Amino acid sequence: MDRATIIANTEALLPGLRERRREAEELRRLPEVTVKELREAGLFRVLQPAHWGGYELEPQVFYEVVMLLASACPATGWTYGVLCVHNWQLALMDLQAQQDVWGDDTNVLLASSYAPRGKVEVVEGGYRLSGRWQFSSGSDFSEWAIVGAKTTGGDGASRLSTFLVPRGDYRVEDVWHVMGLKGTGSNDLVVDDAFVPEHRRHDLESGSPVSDNPLFDLPFVSVFSWSITAPMIGMATGAYDEHVRWSRARTRVSSGTVVAEEAFSRMRVADASGEIDTARASLVRSMDDLMAAATAGDVPMELRARVRRDQARAVLMSIRAVDLLFDNSGASAIKEDSPMQQFWRDIHAARMHNSNVPEPVLAGYGALEFGIVDQAVPF
Repeated sequence: MDRATIIANTEALLPGLRERRREAEELRRLPEVTVKELREAGLFRVLQPAHWGGYELEPQVFYEVVMLLASACPATGWTYGVLCVHNWQLALMDLQAQQDVWGDDTNVLLASSYAPRGKVEVVEGGYRLSGRWQFSSGSDFSEWAIVGAKTTGGDGASRLSTFLVPRGDYRVEDVWHVMGLKGTGSNDLVVDDAFVPEHRRHDLESGSPVSDNPLFDLPFVSVFSWSITAPMIGMATGAYDEHVRWSRARTRVSSGTVVAEEAFSRMRVADASGEIDTARASLVRSMDDLMAAATAGDVPMELRARVRRDQARAVLMSIRAVDLLFDNSGASAIKEDSPMQQFWRDIHAARMHNSNVPEPVLAGYGALEFGIVDQAVPF
């Protein structure tokens, strides 16, 4: 399947996603029909290896799908982005791990929680794993999970490792009562002393045993962090479209002025659209340059750092755009049936994900520029 077909399939889903946006909030997870439609449209296969029936499309296509979905339903864009990027990570794992997950059904989905909350004990043939992991989006629809824990490398240094566990080795606890991204079903995963064989550990290295596509040579941090920021750009786009549509014929009750004729309203709209366009352009440039570097055989640290810098700044630009639009929407924007309040809540909730906290990334980039390498965040 090619890019044009995937984008057309995605666009065909958007009206239904808008209609079910409130339903997702009420359910506190995506409706079953939404996940069914995403599967049938082939969207989860965008980054999946061809070896397992996937399309191995360029990451730009994946992020475009994420943004489109999030513009219609933030929870859907967020959940899709998280679940789909796991298919990309599984492609980086040991072939036996891929066989374990996709051997019988290539439609199987994986949830995750990467924060190193787990307790790991090295045992013969693998590890004993226990712990509770929070914020696992889309866990209701997943048969496997990738969870994080700290391990010690051969050099004695601590490192983040991820462990692949089947649904039978963990339980999902329904704790998702939040103010934003309500429809993502980001519940807790609990593992009680499960055995994880060595081949199901992954230390976030690039390269795939089943494909030589440079897609799988991209740095994990670059791909994953943008999968968490792309939904925010989509949310800002959705908020922008809703605001412009609604404001074209709106008159302010207090002043009697037509919103579309106010100079400051026009300026706010222009400013917001510029922030969104710049954030989107940063994403496209980042992926274009990463793919070119991976194809050439080397992704330099300077490029990795710039990609994270631009990802962090895209967070700020997306938030600012929605804040401008929300401020320009009047008191009616706070009503529960207003799309603006949902976009505002959801994008501010998305801002709280660790990958979307800009300050450490920007400070790390600055440290690298000043030659203080030991204070630069991992890129």
